[in-house]
Amino acid sequence: MLLITDPWFYALAVPAILVTGISKGGFASGGGNLSVPAMALLVPAPQAAAISLPVLCAMDIAGLRAWWGRWSLREMRAILPGGLLGIALGSLAFGLMSDRMTKLMVGVIALAFLARNLWQARHGKPPPPAAPNRLKGGFWSTVSGFTSTIAHAGGPPLAVYLYPLRLERAQLAATTVVFFGVVNYVKLVPYAALGQLSLGNLLTSLVLLPLAPVGVRLGVWLQGRISDKVFYRVIHVLLAATGIKLVADGLGL
Repeated sequence: MLLITDPWFYALAVPAILVTGISKGGFASGGGNLSVPAMALLVPAPQAAAISLPVLCAMDIAGLRAWWGRWSLREMRAILPGGLLGIALGSLAFGLMSDRMTKLMVGVIALAFLARNLWQARHGKPPPPAAPNRLKGGFWSTVSGFTSTIAHAGGPPLAVYLYPLRLERAQLAATTVVFFGVVNYVKLVPYAALGQLSLGNLLTSLVLLPLAPVGVRLGVWLQGRISDKVFYRVIHVLLAATGIKLVADGLGL
């Protein structure tokens, strides 16, 4: 059958899609997309990415409605060109770079970022907000676009640049949501060209599609009810969990 019917697949995919939707809604945005790692336990990683993409695009519609006009225009100008360049590079590497290599790279970036934050916290007061830097923004957004194309794992690289800026929480959420909204819709083109949007994958995406608005609304609801201190702790915990999972997968553990 074209449609995936394995109940274990949906037992993993449903909660992972909901958690991803919560992040798309602005709560701990950029904390990591759990849908691909969860689905990849039972199907090949490229297929997991292909099934996830239409659902992510549906989430982006709800996320854009919730956060429209609240992003940082300065940072969008710094990161969007890099994101598009990363998609082009990721499209060229798709199928050439191994799934394990990509996961290991993203996981190391995420854990290095968290280790840096912990070291700074243990050696005095937290550093002042980082100054905006278009060169750094362009580099990390290119890495984000690349890893997002390969495995929808663009959150940690973008966080390396955005989080130290300490943007106002709504502005951070909106900037992240809009960036990945643009990236995901652009990714439809290379995914279709590479034959990833097959009928079977699209039918499975359709089954999971109703979860998209539910997860996003939960994210918007949670984002307005938790303090900034807890908000960033949750972001870092999710980023750590994502990084550890990706490193473990990359090392074949």
